[in-house]
Amino acid sequence: MKVAVASDHRGFDLKARIVDRLTNLGHESIDMGPQSGESVDYPDFAVGVAKAVATKEADRGILICGTGMGMCIAANKIKGIRATACHDEVTAEMSRRHNDANVLCLSAELLGEQLVDRMIEIWVTTEFEGGRHARRLDKISDFESLQ
Repeated sequence: MKVAVASDHRGFDLKARIVDRLTNLGHESIDMGPQSGESVDYPDFAVGVAKAVATKEADRGILICGTGMGMCIAANKIKGIRATACHDEVTAEMSRRHNDANVLCLSAELLGEQLVDRMIEIWVTTEFEGGRHARRLDKISDFESLQ
């Protein structure tokens, strides 16, 4: 799987760890910045990853900021993106299983390293269940078409 990864300055150090984790799990990463820990505006990086996923340049995306919430809000402005801010193993799994989340947003400051490693592993290996959940996602896509 090809995964686009980006952060803001608060998530810069964790981004490198996540890129390594994805490689160790056998996936390809696209590092979409930033290239240093200097202060940046998270929406610029969130939208870059979201567009890469929406255009199929990447299969999925991972975004990291202080809380994960700002990145999530920005990424969800792009049509076709189902970004979710996860905070534990259960939310990581269910975001894929029931919501077919294609962008995972993480907190650089509120999650431990072992938990992040486990969440990444769960998120990239969990499949979407489909069925009644697909019907619900179709409704979301219909709402997007009204915009």
